[in-house]
Amino acid sequence: MKDELQNIISGKSQVRHGDAIQEVSRYLRESKGSGQTSGTGKQIKSEETALIRQYCDHNKFWIDTIDITSFVSAGAEQKVYLRNKYKVIKLNDAIYYEKWLDYLNNLLLNNYFFPDTAYKLTGFYESEEGLYAVVEQDFIESDKLTDLEHVKLFLNTNGFINHRNNDYNHPELGIILEDLHDENVLTFQGNLFFIDTVFYLTEQFNQ
Repeated sequence: MKDELQNIISGKSQVRHGDAIQEVSRYLRESKGSGQTSGTGKQIKSEETALIRQYCDHNKFWIDTIDITSFVSAGAEQKVYLRNKYKVIKLNDAIYYEKWLDYLNNLLLNNYFFPDTAYKLTGFYESEEGLYAVVEQDFIESDKLTDLEHVKLFLNTNGFINHRNNDYNHPELGIILEDLHDENVLTFQGNLFFIDTVFYLTEQFNQ
């Protein structure tokens, strides 16, 4: 599984709705490789932001307008809009990540582990508040409050270990999965739907 995930992250293998995510990721990696990006933390993210703007200019990947009348909710990291009764649009500024590339990796990991709630990157939107990735996701109904013990059992069965509150890690793969409270995992007809995931790769992932 690790080899498969490494190939997805590197763009060698496909995953549901992964094409645009992998293309932007590749652009960031290749630009870094040519020496345009250096430093750590905020400096790298700032340089990546400039590269994403450049990518969007060259590839017409800007989302020009957002229908604010369809606003549904907002959290620390994103704003959610209802596109129609089947889809939602999420604007995410990657605040949970030091690098935009880490956020894009999160999308790919989500789409691999939870294809029923796969994100489709449709472009980027910029406002006075900053740069946002615009992703589309299926609208998921909920018919009961999610039992977090069921979440724990499901994830344990798939190799994820609960190490703190609603945070998990997969020691064999070198992956961390956080913030799985009952608003980020919905239950419908007895099935769990992971609608907001926060994945991180550790150094062990590439070993």
